Amino acid sequence: MEASISFLGSTKPNISLFNPSSNVLPRRDFPLPALKLKKVSVLPRILHQKRLIRAQCSDGFKPEEDDGFVLEDVPHLTKFLPDLPSYPNPLKESQAYAIVKRTFVSSEDVVAQNIVVQKGSKRGVHFRRAGPRERVYFRSDEVKACIVTCGGLCPGINTVIREIVCGLNNMYGVNNILGIQGGYRGFYSKNTMNLTPKVVNDIHKRGGTFLQTSRGGHDTAKIVDNIQDRGINQVYIIGGGGTQKGAEKIYEEVERRGLQVAVSGIPKTIDNDIAVIDKSFGFDTAVEEAQRAINAAHVEVESVENGVGIVKLMGRYSGFIAMIATLANRDVDCCLIPESPFFLEGKGGLFEFIEERLKENRHMVIVIAEGAGQDYVAQSMRASETKDASGNRLLLDVGLWLTQQIKDHFTNVRKMMINMKYIDPTYMIRAIPSNASDNVYCTLLAQSAVHGAMAGYSGFTVGPVNSRHAYIPISVTEVTNTVKLTDRMWARLLASTNQPSFLTGEGALQNVIDMETQEKIDNMKISSI
Repeated sequence: MEASISFLGSTKPNISLFNPSSNVLPRRDFPLPALKLKKVSVLPRILHQKRLIRAQCSDGFKPEEDDGFVLEDVPHLTKFLPDLPSYPNPLKESQAYAIVKRTFVSSEDVVAQNIVVQKGSKRGVHFRRAGPRERVYFRSDEVKACIVTCGGLCPGINTVIREIVCGLNNMYGVNNILGIQGGYRGFYSKNTMNLTPKVVNDIHKRGGTFLQTSRGGHDTAKIVDNIQDRGINQVYIIGGGGTQKGAEKIYEEVERRGLQVAVSGIPKTIDNDIAVIDKSFGFDTAVEEAQRAINAAHVEVESVENGVGIVKLMGRYSGFIAMIATLANRDVDCCLIPESPFFLEGKGGLFEFIEERLKENRHMVIVIAEGAGQDYVAQSMRASETKDASGNRLLLDVGLWLTQQIKDHFTNVRKMMINMKYIDPTYMIRAIPSNASDNVYCTLLAQSAVHGAMAGYSGFTVGPVNSRHAYIPISVTEVTNTVKLTDRMWARLLASTNQPSFLTGEGALQNVIDMETQEKIDNMKISSI
């Protein structure tokens, strides 16, 4: 991806993106914040997430001071439809927005990815701020939008659906909205339904997805054929990492065909493992509901002699739910997550810690994320690696495995009587409606997506970055976010539970060192110019 900066008689440089593989030259520019300039001939290079971006000054000018400003921009329909007309935003006449001092977001408003900086540090990566623009690229009566949900369930999906429909209708006067049923397959093998504010009025009070969902089934050509045949020109896609990759492919095919179709992604994952954004919707609800399971386990083990309770929570590759639920609950003695290797036997191992805690308190509670210790479990059970329709590795039940391992060790080796209690609330947590906090969050996500699509942006996803909603390239959010074992939050958990860090086990310390090294390399790539 290359970027050329041109100066059109002002101090405000404009940037237009050129993808060498597409052979499509940009015909319209997008403004960047004003910069002081002086005449120097330099070609700065920015290496970001394995993509080389060159900021080339066509007339020999560059910023007076190399402040390291990087804009992770999102595509615009005018990139391949340069003559696309624009129209005044209907919100200008809205009674609701008449009281707002600044109704529209400026094209120069950006959100910084990092807000903690040191004197003299680079400005770093920025994203376009989300919100309504003064000009839109769709006439309200010509909009035909569709909404699809893919992947697993998560609290808040129905709220997002409802607010997309109500946002399109109430803010922009759009009446033609379709619901695609059954995930990506629904574009070419399922029925659709007409969505109106009345139809979706109370769906936010229910769990699951009003439109049904499925995994896999992504066929780009068939999906875009269906979009084209139905005359759809706005596509809202709610789903996780694999779903968003599919959304990016849909946008690329739309661009290749030269269609005026805005593709907007709303990232969904209960694990909170999406990079860049502050958190994913449904996460607060999941943590709140997880407390019920942890409280139940604590009551159970307190009521018996040598009670050991195990609660398995979601977290395929990231242990955020387990970590935050443990910190919030304060009744947990040990938290095991995918990012932190652990071992059972020997000095500093889990068995030793359980025995010490039972002697001290006569009971203990362990919270374990579903992805923790999977290599350990697979080796023990001699299981082969299989994947689901979305390409995700099918996980073994680490909760049941750990329950049996603890029972066998203390019964057969230590000759101790213990009472094991195992609770798996996974589907209960996924299936509940979102709480008040997530309902508000889902509303902001949906409205940001609507504003972005109406403003002509496409191939983007939305989310809060440092508490400000932004438009983010889909490729940026494809990176999985994980718990950093070298950060203060994990240190707070260790201090709260007084559990061992398990860093003395074979290979455990090396894994943490490797994670630190990779993180430093990634940070160097982002900041190097």
